[in-house]
Amino acid sequence: MRTESLFLAGIGSHLPPRVTTEHAVAQGWYDDTEREFGEMHAVTVSPDEPAPDMAIAAAKKALKYCDPDDVGVLLHSSTHPQGPEGWSAAHYILLNTVNRPIPAMELRQGCLGMLAGIEAAAHRLIADPTHDAALITTADNFSTPLADRWRASKLFLLADGAAAVVVSRRSGFAKVHAIGSLSNPRMEILHRAGEDLFPPGATIGRGLNFTERSERVREQWAAGEAPPILHFGEQVAEIAERTLEEAGLTMDQMSRVCHPGYSRGALDAIFLDSLGIDDERGIWDYTRTVGHTGAADLFLGLEDLWRNGKVQPGEFVLLVGATTGMEAGCAVVEIVTEDPLAGSSIGTGS
Repeated sequence: MRTESLFLAGIGSHLPPRVTTEHAVAQGWYDDTEREFGEMHAVTVSPDEPAPDMAIAAAKKALKYCDPDDVGVLLHSSTHPQGPEGWSAAHYILLNTVNRPIPAMELRQGCLGMLAGIEAAAHRLIADPTHDAALITTADNFSTPLADRWRASKLFLLADGAAAVVVSRRSGFAKVHAIGSLSNPRMEILHRAGEDLFPPGATIGRGLNFTERSERVREQWAAGEAPPILHFGEQVAEIAERTLEEAGLTMDQMSRVCHPGYSRGALDAIFLDSLGIDDERGIWDYTRTVGHTGAADLFLGLEDLWRNGKVQPGEFVLLVGATTGMEAGCAVVEIVTEDPLAGSSIGTGS
């Protein structure tokens, strides 16, 4: 979808302290062979900070760039439980940020939650001209009995953190030229793998373990029950090509690419090789020190690029991610201004 008047007016993040993978190996949490293969240096870990509180911290930083009274809707996303069952994390975040009687809702779009939030905000701002801006937040804390951040997946290490952006129809530090997503629902079995749908796993203490489900899928393949699985990198390349075409730009014009915080092999196979880019155009040097925070990855990377002067006004950045389902999403943004708050205390991870 090409967007004509859509901007990112503010951006903020909150990251807890980092735990090195070397320390994790020494503690017996992480396998040294996996560490060498994945090449991750560290992940951000909070033992007890509620995810919604991290989202609030990120949102307050993003709101410093704009007028909170312009915000007409709040969209929150997550990939892991946020608090009491049946409770609204989105309204708690709303209460502790703009604190206005506007709609607050949660998007269940996994690791594409923030991109989906921006796309949903674009439609809402077009449909309701009385709203000038939307606040998009995401946060997760995986330090729960239901998740083992070091062994839950062979593709990434789960990290704790939050990000927020303010989407505006008027102005901002970055202009969104196009945004969209592309799914292949035939691949949803990769993250289900025959597990019972009822009762839901989390209600009976079954944890988040993509590695276990992947092994089950391989067993099904060995038994001759191979599902129609395609190379997901092709889908990533397809949505990137489509979004770039809608923006009227090419990959060669992208100064940098913000991608998920995957480990080395998965990052190359799914994203870098599929897009034909190297580490210098990606954000590997940053993500290998953070890990995979769920939906926040792309915007943590964008904030790092912008706040630290790694991209300049007039340069384009491609944001590309993926989620279970399987679905890939992409956005093309142009940096419009330098950070007026550079050097202040509201930067990434503060």
